[in-house]
Amino acid sequence: MAELNADGLDPKLLEILVCPISRGPLIYDPEASELVSQKAGLAYPIRDGVPIMLADEARELEPSEVTE
Repeated sequence: MAELNADGLDPKLLEILVCPISRGPLIYDPEASELVSQKAGLAYPIRDGVPIMLADEARELEPSEVTE
């Protein structure tokens, strides 16, 4: 059985997920329980171990959070 992280996500799933807007990589933020797309400037929430990959549900990153 796969080892799950603190949010109940399979690390292998995190390796294959991409941002639905930019098609760029996602960075897992365990403290905020989010998947962050620096390219799109969005953070997708993780709820009950399920990443919510909908632009309408994503949080826009603050300018200080964008590194690219």
